Amino acid sequence: MQTAQQSSTKQDILEYLLKHTQASALELSDALEISVQAIRRHLKDLEAEELIVNSASVQTGIGRPQHIYILSQQGRDSLRKEFVDSYGNFAVSLLDTLAETVGRDQVSTILRLQWQRKAVEYHSKLGMAPLKDRVAMLVELRKAEGYMAEWHPVESTESSDERFIIAEHNCAISNVAESFPSVCGHELEMFAAVLPDCTVERTHWIINGEHRCGYLVQSRKLK
Repeated sequence: MQTAQQSSTKQDILEYLLKHTQASALELSDALEISVQAIRRHLKDLEAEELIVNSASVQTGIGRPQHIYILSQQGRDSLRKEFVDSYGNFAVSLLDTLAETVGRDQVSTILRLQWQRKAVEYHSKLGMAPLKDRVAMLVELRKAEGYMAEWHPVESTESSDERFIIAEHNCAISNVAESFPSVCGHELEMFAAVLPDCTVERTHWIINGEHRCGYLVQSRKLK
């Protein structure tokens, strides 16, 4: 039986691969601050469990080649189960029933109103703190709701405007988004409403087959 520490390390490896797409044992060792030998043992176990696959081997000098690992579809599904709202299937069933009753256009309106309510909730918590602080707080709120979210600043020499990337490596409402993709548009509108002094653009989209949803947040002067 694997110990809690072993289970935690394997989870950390899976989450790292989800965030960074791929990694070698050496990269994982540096990132997780665990010996390469221990990382290789975990990788061997994860490969046997079909949660990861060895996608390539790269020779970086004298010695053994570096194997590059990525998540398998089964690995992605396992993480998805960790983060996705357990009531997702119920939500989709409820929305399907509503669509049959009042029509999909009406359901889209309902979903937009829900995101507007969420925007008000977020905005009340963020207030008008410095933009960097608001972005950080917004990411923490998303994480509390089941999103594997993170943020980082974007350096720019062309403008004095502040720029940040918000990345969500999973979708806590993926079941809903797959059946009602308009919800993703409402989510983008919600981010823009929460950060009224910024422009918000989508940079990546899980529903298009990319490995994360990404948003570029850039400060702007209000007229």
